[in-house]
Amino acid sequence: MPSQLHESHLLLFRNQPALAAELIRAVLGGPVPAYREARVISAELTDIQPAEYRADLVVQLFDGKSVFGIVVEVQLSVDERKRFVWPAYVTNLRARLECPVCLLVVTASESVAKWAAMRVPLGGESQFVPYVLGPSSVPEVIEPTDAHTNPELAVLSAMAHGKDDDTARAARVALAAQSAVVALDADRSKLYFDLIVSSLSEAARHALKSMDAQKYEYQSDFARHYVAEGVTAGRAEGEATGRAAIVARLLTTKFGPLSTDARKRIQSASIAELETMGDRLLSAATLQEVLLV
Repeated sequence: MPSQLHESHLLLFRNQPALAAELIRAVLGGPVPAYREARVISAELTDIQPAEYRADLVVQLFDGKSVFGIVVEVQLSVDERKRFVWPAYVTNLRARLECPVCLLVVTASESVAKWAAMRVPLGGESQFVPYVLGPSSVPEVIEPTDAHTNPELAVLSAMAHGKDDDTARAARVALAAQSAVVALDADRSKLYFDLIVSSLSEAARHALKSMDAQKYEYQSDFARHYVAEGVTAGRAEGEATGRAAIVARLLTTKFGPLSTDARKRIQSASIAELETMGDRLLSAATLQEVLLV
């Protein structure tokens, strides 16, 4: 049965199909044709024989017609059987789409990445070589502007580098990812927040919590942006009420439905306390860390 880590990686590519193509082109240096649209299509790669093959995810690139296919496989451990079925995935998809096709293997382990990158001899002079994206290949997305441009890549970056030895840098990658996912829909935002935090080492989590909002100015700018929304939305009821409403909405997005006690704590907070909550919002791992100002 697929693990949570396996499904988490797949979710990013399912939510943003073009991510697979852009990683192959920009990170792994592979040729990808021009396209206008990327779609997730059926991952059933069964041929006319009784054998059944099902890949993790298949992305089809279009430019008026099908121009490229990408089989995405999340591989968390060595499985020698895959070296026999991966070529079948590619050839069956090529026959279905009638266009060039490749395989992208995504893994959370450098040792698995090294294994997956080995050439597969098919017989004669034919060989099969997949594209492989290991943790060290994933770009470090540190700038918030870059994270906002591609939230799924920012989350993948946090998942890949959250346990790096440079804990301060890992925390900056996580903070950039958090700043991007808050703007997404509530379901994706909450799920991505969980993925980011759970991917951090204890040291990186501590570094994230203790980041100075003035040193990482974009964090406080982000908080002030939503506090300002609260001022506008709540002028009729008072500035503090407007700010409290926005803080409650953001906390619900990140941590899920708020308890009655939590809502009372927010509603009774002063403007200064609400500002502190806003500054703590992105780096906090729990609701309690935000509310205990």
